[in-house]
Amino acid sequence: MIEVIAFVAFGIALAALLNGRKTAERLETEIAALKEELKRIEELRPALSAAAGTERAAQSEPAESQQAVRTATVERKRLAEISKGDAIFGGPPPSQDIVEKASRGEPVAARSAPASVIDAVAPRPKESLESRLGARWAVWVGGIALALGGVFMVKYSIDAGLLSPAVRLLMAAIFGLLLMGIGELVRRRAVPLVADTFQNAMIPGILTAAGAVTLFGVCYAAHGIYGFIGPAAAFALLALVSLATVGLSLLHGQALAGLGLLASLVTPALVSSESPSPWSLFGFLAIAWSATLLAARIRRWAIVPSLANIGLCLWALAYIASATPFETLPVTLVMLVMIAGVGFIWPGRIADAAAADLPGAVGGQRSALPRTSWDHVMAPPLAAITVTTGISTLLTALAMISPIAAASDYPVAVFCVVVSALAGLGALRGYAVYPALLAAFIAIAGLWSITALSGLLIFIDPAFPGAIATIAVSGRTAMLASMALSSVFIALGALANRLHLIDHPPLATLWAAIMAIVPFALTGMSLLMTGNLSFDLPHGLFSLTAGIVLLGLAEWLPRRDVPQENIALPQMFVVAGSLGLFVIALHALTEGLATTTLIASLGGAYVAATRLRAWPALPWMMVGAAIVVLARIAWEPTIVGPQSLGTTPVFNALLAGYGIPALLLALSAFELRNWPDLRARNLLQALASLFALLAVAILVRHAMNDGVLDSSVPTLKEQSIYTLLAIGASGILMTFDMKSPSPVFRYGSMTAGVLSMLSILGAHLLGLNPYFSGELLGSVAFFDLLLIGYLLPGLGYGGLAWYARGKRPMPYVTALAVTGAVLAFSWATLSVRRFWQGESIADWKGFLQGETYTYSVVWLVLGVLLLALGSRFNAKSIRVASAVLVFVAVLKVFLIDMANLEGFLRALSFIGLGGVLIGIGLFYQRILSGRVPPEPKTPVDIDAEPGQTA
Repeated sequence: MIEVIAFVAFGIALAALLNGRKTAERLETEIAALKEELKRIEELRPALSAAAGTERAAQSEPAESQQAVRTATVERKRLAEISKGDAIFGGPPPSQDIVEKASRGEPVAARSAPASVIDAVAPRPKESLESRLGARWAVWVGGIALALGGVFMVKYSIDAGLLSPAVRLLMAAIFGLLLMGIGELVRRRAVPLVADTFQNAMIPGILTAAGAVTLFGVCYAAHGIYGFIGPAAAFALLALVSLATVGLSLLHGQALAGLGLLASLVTPALVSSESPSPWSLFGFLAIAWSATLLAARIRRWAIVPSLANIGLCLWALAYIASATPFETLPVTLVMLVMIAGVGFIWPGRIADAAAADLPGAVGGQRSALPRTSWDHVMAPPLAAITVTTGISTLLTALAMISPIAAASDYPVAVFCVVVSALAGLGALRGYAVYPALLAAFIAIAGLWSITALSGLLIFIDPAFPGAIATIAVSGRTAMLASMALSSVFIALGALANRLHLIDHPPLATLWAAIMAIVPFALTGMSLLMTGNLSFDLPHGLFSLTAGIVLLGLAEWLPRRDVPQENIALPQMFVVAGSLGLFVIALHALTEGLATTTLIASLGGAYVAATRLRAWPALPWMMVGAAIVVLARIAWEPTIVGPQSLGTTPVFNALLAGYGIPALLLALSAFELRNWPDLRARNLLQALASLFALLAVAILVRHAMNDGVLDSSVPTLKEQSIYTLLAIGASGILMTFDMKSPSPVFRYGSMTAGVLSMLSILGAHLLGLNPYFSGELLGSVAFFDLLLIGYLLPGLGYGGLAWYARGKRPMPYVTALAVTGAVLAFSWATLSVRRFWQGESIADWKGFLQGETYTYSVVWLVLGVLLLALGSRFNAKSIRVASAVLVFVAVLKVFLIDMANLEGFLRALSFIGLGGVLIGIGLFYQRILSGRVPPEPKTPVDIDAEPGQTA
């Protein structure tokens, strides 16, 4: 039964072949008919023009009969319908000269149809169910049936015991070879006749694949089932079949190449040996991969080489996970073969030609995106091959240095070689953007693992009988690895800019960023994890040298004949990388106050260099240096450490640590006053203002807490100093904005004011209020904590509101005035409590009757004063505050004084309230009366009669 199925399937395949030949003959007949129709249309075109002329003549001669006119009209319409095919076929309409000649009866040359007529006339028909079943599915099912038929035939002969194993294998081998031979015969006879629609269902490829599967099964059975041949012979035969399949794929398509690749990858797993050799394994895989890549290059394939990359990676990972210990050199070499093959064989230079939009592009196509486009960079031709190459290298490299992998030695040098090779591919080829990015990631992630494990990972050396434990990787080895990879990335970045800066600037920019970030990250990790943070000469000298090299590259970029817009961004990255490396050098060679001040001075040096070079990146380096200084301050606010910071007010390490950066930032902003990029100048102004405020605030805290910055309890006295500083800073920034308008000064002054007003609500009125906190006010009345905590800030906000009138938005000015009024009210109220309670005004002490009455008097007096001030300065906000304060006093008298006061004090409270309210009413009446505009005089008409008005 199995044999019948096999022969039926073979018959179906031949029937499909014959059906394909009939289809080709039918298509030839239809094409010939279309050509005849085109010829007929061209012959009728002169007659069309003659008919049109006849119609015009009939209309111009009324003597002719109407029947002739109608006949000419009908004939013209008929010919016009026929000639519609000319528009369909893309031919141009006849010229006026041709029409006139035809109307006169003169001969006219017929036009030939264009070459694309057939394609335009014959639209591609939708594939029918018959076509799918007969031309496609039958082919695939037939191929599967043939392969299964060969397998089942062998199985049947085994079950029946008809033939010996050797004869059965021989017959199966002959059957496989016969299938491959028939496939080649059919390819030569049928391929030229089969339409392109069925190229993915070609019978020769199916037959060849079935024969290859049969031969592969024969070779495996001869070794794994019957033991006729040894592992070496079986391996050689399986490899020969798989490689032959890959070779035949050049004739039969990419699907057969995928089958040969799969056979190559499965071959090592099918053949086992008592002493497997990784060299044999990866040597064979390298050969099979190279053969697949060569076939892909010839036929311009992308899927099969991508799968080949994944297969190599899976074998490498499986070997690393299973072998104990594993040999690193074979794995390394196969990875290098893969990287080199992608760089020089396929895609190789061909993809570069496609990316450059030059003749010889991949598949004969040109790139649709310009090389200056970032979309072109991130969507290169044949990206699947390069992405799988990068990911395969990433996984393999990280697996080799994983602490769970038992290698014969810790492969730091091998790791560096693999990463450098992948990065070299990214720098050399314009399409290899993803290998470049993945190489940078591998370098950073791998060096982090190496430096983190340095001095910790223990390695048991199997070469010694006693199993001596040694350190797998030392700090010195990790340091050398970081320096070596940093140097490689700097060199490759320079090479990439040399190759791609002119014609591929986005890729050059990307490599400029890589050669700035990767050395900074690697050297910084090495210093932090393996270096001496107090003084490390190797890291310091290397960082200093690498920074100078990057500055040299920044100087070299403008010297090339390159447009300035291509240089600006790469130069920005290179200069930033030099700053980062110089910062690492300063951390390695100095410490404490010297490091902080030298980093700020380094930023100032970049700004000073603007006198020599007009590089757009230079001013921003001062911004970067300021950010580094801020990070150091956040890490250690004392600059030199709490133990080394003295208690001398003002003149201590804080003055230099905060003051010198503030001074350098201010000088840098002044130096850049005429710089075309206003953003850098404005940002430097903002940073200078911030550092100045930080310097004053930290010096105040140091002086008021006996040199302690972070362990003392906050007090109203200290907070009051900060509030006064914020008020002063807001006024100073406003003055700067008036003299030299800048958005930094404008918004910075308002930001300082708003933040200080928020601190009033959170600290002065609630958190640090002596009424709630119990803080003592001091023994001297008036010159006490209330003066610095409430009255002086209140006066400051009032003065700031007066100064900001007309210079800042009205809501902001109103908020300042209201804040000043609230602070004045708080000072007056708390001063009353101090008068009655002493220097401790805590809430637990209760209220006295005289104290309660005094609040009413003071609030009313304060309300009247605010009303007078509001009238004097025409400030509606102050008058509104006065009204609110008087309203509060009224509520207090009626709700509190009536209940708590007795006798004379109660009556006096109401009498005083009534008198004040009447006085305020008279005051408002006077003010409003003085502001009533005079009534307009009645106009007099001089021409009117006496006693009449206009």
